[in-house]
Amino acid sequence: MADHTPPLESGQLLSSELPLLASPPPQAMVNGEGPQQVILVQVNPGEAFTIRREDGQFQCITGPAQVPMMSPNGSVPPIYVPPGYVSQIIEENGVRRVLVLPQQPEFHPGGHSPLHHPPPPPHAHLPAFIPHPAMMPPPPHLYTGMPGGVGDMSSQYISQYHPAHIYSEQVSADSHSQHGRPAFVHRDDRTCKTYERLQKKLKDRQGGGGGGQVKDSPPSSPQKTCSSPMTVDIHNGVGGKGLEAEQGQLGHAVAGPDKQTGRGKNGEPGELDAEAQALQALLSTISKPAVSDIQAREAVVTWSAPTRPESENGSAEDDCSPQEPFSYEVSISFSGKDGKYKSMYCGEELSATLEDLRPATDYHVRVQAMCNCLQGSPSEAVSFTTLSCEPDPPNPPRKASGTKNTLVLQWKAPCDNGSKIQNYHLQWDEGKGTGIYEQCYYGPQKQYRVTKLSPASRYSFRLSAKNDMGVSEFSEVVDLFTSCSVPLPPFPPELEMAGVTWLCLKWQRPTSSPKEDDIFYILEMEEEGSGYGFQPSYDGDELSCTIRNLHRSTKYKFRVAAYNSEGKSNPSQVVEFITNPDRPGSPCRPVIRGRVLPNSFKMAWEPPKDNGGAEVTKYVVELSEGLSGLSWELVYSGPAMEHVCEGLKPGCSYQTRVYCMSEGGQSPLSETLQVQTPAVPPGPCQPPRLVGKPKAREVQLRWGPPQIDGGSPVSCYSVEVSGPQSEESREVYQGPDLDCSVGGLLPGKTYGFRLKAANKAGFGPLSERFEVTTGPGAPEQCKAPSTTCKSPSCVVVSWEAPPCNGAPVTEFRLEWGAAEGSMQLCYSGPGLSHEMKGLLPATNYFCRTQAVNVAGVGPFSEAVLCQTPCSVPAAVSNIYALKESELQRYEASVDADEDEEDEDCVSRPPPFYSPSTCLGICWDPPCDHGSEITSYLIDLGERQPIVIGPVTKHIIQHLQPDTSYRIRIQALNSLGAGPFSHTFKLKTKPLPPPPPRLECTAFSHQTLRLKWGDGPAKAATSDALQYQLQMEDKNGRFISLYKGPCHTHKVQRLNESTSYTFRIQAFNEAGEGPFSNVYTFTTPRSPPAPVKVERLEDNSCEVTWEALQPMKGDPILYALQCMMGNSEFKQAYKGSATSFHVQNLQPSSDYRFRVCAIRQCQDAPELSGPYSPTVTLTPQRNELALSGGAAGSGSRASTESNRARRSLTDEQCAFLLLMVFAVIAILIAFVIQYFVIK
Repeated sequence: MADHTPPLESGQLLSSELPLLASPPPQAMVNGEGPQQVILVQVNPGEAFTIRREDGQFQCITGPAQVPMMSPNGSVPPIYVPPGYVSQIIEENGVRRVLVLPQQPEFHPGGHSPLHHPPPPPHAHLPAFIPHPAMMPPPPHLYTGMPGGVGDMSSQYISQYHPAHIYSEQVSADSHSQHGRPAFVHRDDRTCKTYERLQKKLKDRQGGGGGGQVKDSPPSSPQKTCSSPMTVDIHNGVGGKGLEAEQGQLGHAVAGPDKQTGRGKNGEPGELDAEAQALQALLSTISKPAVSDIQAREAVVTWSAPTRPESENGSAEDDCSPQEPFSYEVSISFSGKDGKYKSMYCGEELSATLEDLRPATDYHVRVQAMCNCLQGSPSEAVSFTTLSCEPDPPNPPRKASGTKNTLVLQWKAPCDNGSKIQNYHLQWDEGKGTGIYEQCYYGPQKQYRVTKLSPASRYSFRLSAKNDMGVSEFSEVVDLFTSCSVPLPPFPPELEMAGVTWLCLKWQRPTSSPKEDDIFYILEMEEEGSGYGFQPSYDGDELSCTIRNLHRSTKYKFRVAAYNSEGKSNPSQVVEFITNPDRPGSPCRPVIRGRVLPNSFKMAWEPPKDNGGAEVTKYVVELSEGLSGLSWELVYSGPAMEHVCEGLKPGCSYQTRVYCMSEGGQSPLSETLQVQTPAVPPGPCQPPRLVGKPKAREVQLRWGPPQIDGGSPVSCYSVEVSGPQSEESREVYQGPDLDCSVGGLLPGKTYGFRLKAANKAGFGPLSERFEVTTGPGAPEQCKAPSTTCKSPSCVVVSWEAPPCNGAPVTEFRLEWGAAEGSMQLCYSGPGLSHEMKGLLPATNYFCRTQAVNVAGVGPFSEAVLCQTPCSVPAAVSNIYALKESELQRYEASVDADEDEEDEDCVSRPPPFYSPSTCLGICWDPPCDHGSEITSYLIDLGERQPIVIGPVTKHIIQHLQPDTSYRIRIQALNSLGAGPFSHTFKLKTKPLPPPPPRLECTAFSHQTLRLKWGDGPAKAATSDALQYQLQMEDKNGRFISLYKGPCHTHKVQRLNESTSYTFRIQAFNEAGEGPFSNVYTFTTPRSPPAPVKVERLEDNSCEVTWEALQPMKGDPILYALQCMMGNSEFKQAYKGSATSFHVQNLQPSSDYRFRVCAIRQCQDAPELSGPYSPTVTLTPQRNELALSGGAAGSGSRASTESNRARRSLTDEQCAFLLLMVFAVIAILIAFVIQYFVIK
C-alpha cells in the first residue's frame, strides 16, 4: 500500500506570505522528523506556481524557484500537477523530493492508453478526495535533516528516478474534464534538454539502487488511527514506481501481526492488545470481490463479509465480536495488480457501483474491511476490462492559414475510447449565421481546405469523430474569418488636443472596410522648414496617437494611411497643426516712479526677456498689505507696463509683484517690491457718549479711538464744550485717556461736546456734536384738580401740568379716597384728566394730583372734596329663608307689636304660619344711596307682586304646599325703584302627616306593648316618616317616650292594675303633624313570684319552699304537684303552709316535685304564678347508697334544680373556646419547632 498523508492544512506554511495552495502545485520534498516539516516546492524553468495568501490574494511564482512550505505531520501532501506533467518522488541522503517533469511523447496510434486518469479537483484549494477514517501507515523514513538547507536543489541529491507513461498528444480541456485524460503540452527545447539530463542521471544511479527499493528504509508498520484517511496518490493516472514498491512492501507488512504497532486513542504509539489483534485478523479474512454488469464507464462490485476462523475444538471465537458494524473501502488500480490504488467507495454496504471509469481500460479492484478504527489486509485483487465506446468530443478546428476566398482548417484527434477513429465529420453554416450546419468534409484526414469563400466574411465550423462504436458529440462552434481587400484611403487626421511639445491626433476607420478585417495605420509627419519630408511617427491599430518631443509654436503637417494583409492604402489628405507656445518668463522687478503718497504710489516694470514664442497679451499686478505676504489682491490687469496703486492706507507697508500672460500661459512671478506709505493725522472720532446719568452740575463722558489712525498710533485726545445759547466752545480736557469728567455745568441745561484725536502728524478733525442735558429737578406742585359729576356713580377729574423744571412731565398720579387721610392711587399716566367710575351715590370723596419726571416726584396738590348726588337704592344682595323656629319667634314678635299697637283692642290668638303654606324670608337692607328706602317689592313670578314697608322680614302666606317659588326683591326710595336682586328659589314643605291609630298588642302587670301604623316593627332611621309617642305623667303633662321610625314600642316599669294615657304624632320633612286622640290602657294584676325547693329528705321526704310576702294585701297560697315515673303531675297539696311531708314513697321509683304560688285577689279570680324548677328524688337501693346519706341525695336533687344556674353564659363559652384554640396553637408551634426546623 502506498505511503500517503492528508493534504496540507490552511495556515501551516513556513512563510506567512504563502498560506495555502491555490492551484495544483508540483510535488514537494520533506525534511525533518518533527510534527511540522519543511517542504520545498521546486518550480521548473518556464513554469508557474500559484498560491493563495492569507489576505485572499493570489500570488504567482515563476520558475526556476524553490518555495518553502510547512507540513503538519512530516508527510508529503497529495499535490496535483498541471496537465501534461507528472510527479516523481526521489530520495537522497535522507531527503525526499517530488519533482514535476514534462511527459515524454509516446504514440499509441491504434490502441488505447492503459492509463486511467482521475478527474481534476473541482477547485484548486479543495482536496480531490473525501477523507475517510482508515488504517494509515506511517512514513517509511524518519528524516533528520536536509543537507545544504532548504534551498539546495542540485541534482546530486536525486537517488533514483522511475520513468512514467506519458501521452504523446495534447488533449483539449473538455476531454480532460469528461474522461480524466490530461491535455498534451508542447515542450520547448530547453525543457527537453533538462528532461534528457535528468534521465541520464537517474539511469546512472539505478545500478546501485537495489532494484527500485529505497535504501536503509525500515519496514513499515500499520497504525491504528481514526483521523487520517486512507488515500492513494494517483496524479492524473500516473504514479511513481518507487512509491508502488513501498506500497507493496507496506501491504505485505500488514499481514504479519507479530510486529504490529499502532496508536492508541490518545495518539501515542503502542502495542495492540490481544482483542485488537484478533479483530484485525478477522478483518483480514475478507474474500476477493466479484465484478458484474461491466459497462464502458461503470461496473458493479460485490463482496462478502469477513468470516471468523474456527478454533481447534470446532467452536467459533465469539469473545472478540466487534461492537460496531463493518465498513468497507473499495479501491481500484489501472496500472497493474501491484500498482497504485484509488479509493472509489467507503461504506457499510456489500456492493458498490464504480462510476467515472475509462472505456477499454484494464482495472484491478480489491476490498478492505474496517472496524473500530482498525483496518484489515486488502483482499485479493480482481481484474476486469471496461467496454469500448464512441470517441470523446474533439477540440474545435483552428485556422492554419487563409486568403480572401479560402480557409485551411486543422484539428487534432480526440481520445478514441478503445476503438480507432475512422473518419471526421466537419460541418459549417456556409456563412449564413442561421445556426443551421451542413456537411463540409467527411474523411480520415486532420485538415481540410475550404474554397470559394467571400472576402472578409465569418464562417462557423464544428467537428465530430467516428469509430466502430459510434459518433462522438460535436465540438464547440468556432468562428473563422476570411481576408479582405486593400482598404481605402482614410480621412485626414483630426487634432484632439495640443500641447507645447506634443500633439494628440485621431482618425477614423475607412468606411468600406468590414469590422472583422484587421486594419493597421501609419501616421506620417513633416516639420515645417526641416526639409526632410514626411516621416512615419506611428504604426499600429489604434485610432489615436500622441506625438511628443515637438518644438513650441511650430507648424507640423500630418497624413495617415491604412493597410491590412492585402496591402497599403494611399495616404489621406495633408493637414497642418501648430503646437502651443510655452509660457513666458517672469517680468523684471517693478520700481517706484515719483513720490509715495499716503494713499497711492506709481510703479513700473520691464517686459520678460523670453516671451515663450508668443506676444505678451497682458500684465497682472498683485498687492499685499503687510510684510507677511499671506494674502494677495489683484489690482491691475492690462497691456500697460506701469500702474498707480490707489486706495492705500497711510503709514502702512505694502508688497507688490507682477506676472504676465500670453497664449502659452502664465509666467512666473516677478520679484517683490516693498513700499511704505507716510502717516497722516487721525480721522474723525465718534462723538463721545454719556456714562451713567448726568448730574446737575457734572457729566461723565467716554469715547473710543478713531477708526482711522492715519498710519500712526493716537497719542492725545481733546474735548471741547459749547453752551446752549452761544456757539463759542472751550476745551475742557486734553490727554491720552478715553474718558473724562466735565464739571461746572448748570442743572437742567443742554450742552454740546465734540472730540478730536492727535498722532505724530497732528490733530485730526472734530467729531460730530453730542448734546447732553444736565440733571433736571422735580416738577413743581400741581394746582388743585377740578371735579365734574356726570352721574351719581361717575366723576370726571381734570388738572393742569405744572412747570417741569428741566425735564418734561412724564406721568401724573391721581389719588382718590373716601377720607382725606386714606386716599389711594387710582390713576398713573400722561393724561390731564381721568374718569372715576363705580362710585357710590350721595358719598363724599377726596382727590389730589402729583406730577412726575425723570428727576423725581413733585409734591401733591391740595385735596379737593367731591360729593356724588343721590340715586335709587342698590340691589338687595342677600336673601335668607326663615327656619321654623325663627318663624315661631317671628309670630311672637308680630303678636307683641300688635299688642302694643292695639292695647285697647280685644286680644286674639296669634296667627299660625304653616311651613306648607307660608314662606318666611329675610334680607339684608341695601344701600339707600342718599335717599331713605320707603318700601320693598317682592316678585313671586306669576303671582301678584307684594309691596311691603321698609322692613327686612316678611311671611308670604296662602301658598301651595310642596311648590317651588322664584323670589326676587326690589328696594324703592323717593328717587325711584332700584334693580331687582338675584332670583332666590324657595319651596314650601308638604303637608304634615296625620297621626296613626294606637293599639295595645301585649300587656303584663309591668309592661305594655303598643303598636301603630302599618309597617315593620323595626325600621331604618332613614325612613322619611317618623313618629313621636307621648305618655301623660302624674302632673297631667305629656312626656315623650319614643321618637323614631319604628311602629312598635314597649313601655316598661309600670304599676300593676293602673291606667295610663298615651297619644302619638307623625312627622316628616314637611313638619310635625297633629297629635292623635288620647288612648288609655290599664295594666293587669301581677302573679306571685316563683318559689324554690330548699331541702329534700329521703323515703318519707319533706318538701319545703320559700315563703312569699302578701301582694298588696292579697294572701298567698301554694300548690305542690308530684309526678311518679313518667306519669302526669298531680296536685299533692294546696294551702298557705311553706312545707309538706310526703309519705308512702316506693323505693324503686323516681319522684319529681314542683311548686307554684297562687294570689287570691279580692275582686278578681286567682292568679297562678309560674312553677318552680323540677326537683327529682331517687331513693337509695343498697347500704352503700344509704351510707352516702343525704349527701348523695342532696347532690342528685340539686342536679336539676341548679342546672339553669350552672349553665355557662355566652362570654364564658367564647373564653373557653379561645383558651382551647390557644393551647392547640402552642402545641402545633412546638411540633413545628422541634420536628421541622431542627
